[in-house]
Amino acid sequence: MTAAARRGILRPLAALLFPPGPEGGSGPHGVLPALLIALTFVSGVVDAVSFLGLDHVFVANMTGNVVFLGFALAGDRELSAAAAVLALGAFLAGATAAGRAGRGREPAGMFAPLVAVQAVLVAGALALTAVGAGPLPVVGLLALGMGVQNAVVFRLAVPDLTTTVVTRTLTGLAAGPWDPAAVRRLVSVAVLFCGALAGGLLTLHHGSRWALALAVALLLWIALAGAPAAAGRRGPEAP
Repeated sequence: MTAAARRGILRPLAALLFPPGPEGGSGPHGVLPALLIALTFVSGVVDAVSFLGLDHVFVANMTGNVVFLGFALAGDRELSAAAAVLALGAFLAGATAAGRAGRGREPAGMFAPLVAVQAVLVAGALALTAVGAGPLPVVGLLALGMGVQNAVVFRLAVPDLTTTVVTRTLTGLAAGPWDPAAVRRLVSVAVLFCGALAGGLLTLHHGSRWALALAVALLLWIALAGAPAAAGRRGPEAP
């Protein structure tokens, strides 16, 4: 698929999320919002793998891991304190590394390279799963990748599209007016649900490998589509 064809697919969704102004053209973030929606789907897929197929731990939702760690230390035998600590540590390491790699650079320009790094990390988790490695190394690689993803998203600072956390998004959807921001919030929540559903179906019925293979394929496509997309973003650089 050519770059023009990829942009043709992404532009309608980007326009739904950030409608163009009266002068027409593209929104302030180009097609990046559509790619962030795709990353949101990936988040649902990998969290399904980690929770259902590994040690009942999240690799994208760190709020859940903090709570799970408390439950595990309280004595819950179904939760692993080691897995929760590993996921938190690997996530922070990934976010720190990505943040330092992007320091002083245009955030949109770092989007594709860092998503490609995330794809490599998830591919590593897929390889470990294929050879029958234990859950902890897989959790570590997936959480490392999600830390990279969240650092990228944090730097881009596209409103309402965090790709992982929906508590604030749901609050804004319920408490705010119905406007383009509400559409973004609704789409974000729905896509995370769909990613979790797809990842859950694949993990429960076909195994974690198929869900991770889907995540790798999507990340590679997002990285490929994100390379020319960076040039289409306008607006201030994220802090």
